[in-house]
Amino acid sequence: MKPFRIIFMGTPEFAVPALKTLHTSRHEIVAVLTQPDRPKGRGRKLTPPPVKVAALEMGYPVEQPGCIHKPDCLSFLTAKAPDLFVVIAFGRLLKPHHFAIPTHGVINVHASLLPRYRGPAPIQWALINGDRETGVTTMVMEEELDAGDMLLQASTAISSDDTAATLHDRLSEMGAPLLLETLDHLANGHLDPIPQDPKAVTYAPLLTKKDGRIRWDQPTAAIDAFIRGMTPWPGAFTFLGDLRLKLFKVRPARLPQPSVPGTIIPGFSDEIRVATGDGALTILEIQSASGRRMAVSDFLKGTAIIPGSRFE
Repeated sequence: MKPFRIIFMGTPEFAVPALKTLHTSRHEIVAVLTQPDRPKGRGRKLTPPPVKVAALEMGYPVEQPGCIHKPDCLSFLTAKAPDLFVVIAFGRLLKPHHFAIPTHGVINVHASLLPRYRGPAPIQWALINGDRETGVTTMVMEEELDAGDMLLQASTAISSDDTAATLHDRLSEMGAPLLLETLDHLANGHLDPIPQDPKAVTYAPLLTKKDGRIRWDQPTAAIDAFIRGMTPWPGAFTFLGDLRLKLFKVRPARLPQPSVPGTIIPGFSDEIRVATGDGALTILEIQSASGRRMAVSDFLKGTAIIPGSRFE
């Protein structure tokens, strides 16, 4: 097997395990492209992306072009004479002039079982929609977003405790060996691309902060799935009057009598129980706009939540 010369393109933590796996493989990483450093946190300190940090630690040259379509960037990519581009959560769309550079094409790792959940938020939407299974797919990348032929897939069950954070980490770790297996099969000529079924395509559109507002008229199970899918980003929230509250963890609860969804119903002194569209749930972890994430029992020591009032 002749190893590939690879230009790796990625930005967030999700791409780091794959980069580390390629580092210890027979394949050669000739350069790493990632997005520019960005201001982060309350102090707006300029912070490098996780892929840059990992790549520099491993001794790779790192490029952070502001625009990947300019001649200087294209000349840099061409001069490296790559066999493959490996793209994982890069955050930039490649165009035909990029696809023409590597002799063996562009390989992408996507965090869903394609053709389900094309788009930028597949992990969150798998949880929000109550799926019981998800996974990762390696694919031949093309200009249309996540529409290329599939190569290999690996699946995992979604548990009732999974959040977007836990699922993100698991899929990230699963994608690394799947990528290496894909490259080894391609190098040996033993992998046939499989076209995606257009009838089975679904989409996972980008989420924003405003999308995290909880609809209390939904069933209990749907609200639970929504909160887990929104954790940690963009965050599930509700209002009690002018008070904005972020919810992290809930569990189903008994509804003693019919109540309008969102109504806070009587319960133990250290809990918040809320009516839903088909029952009730108990809030276990919560955060106010100016506070920190905490158990509801601790939150209630400093904030009074009166039964009969209503979340909106």
